[in-house]
Amino acid sequence: MTKTASARPGETPDKRFRSQIEAAVADGVAREDMTLKLTLRDASRLTRDPNTPVSDVSFAGGTMRFLGVKIEQGGVAESVLERGQG
Repeated sequence: MTKTASARPGETPDKRFRSQIEAAVADGVAREDMTLKLTLRDASRLTRDPNTPVSDVSFAGGTMRFLGVKIEQGGVAESVLERGQG
């Protein structure tokens, strides 16, 4: 399981993780194999960001997803994208 680099100051969760998800997909990682582990603050910022299209965040079966990637909220000191096995 690989994790991505840390955030840059002032970078929104949308911008940071959109580019990381796109890079992982380009590397051949399936969206269903990835997990976004977000701090509660970043999860809130992602859903409230006016620049994040409503269609990019979904809630189904008790699971929140961003660009089709499962989100786990809380329990981490820093938000990360886990690419899964690969």
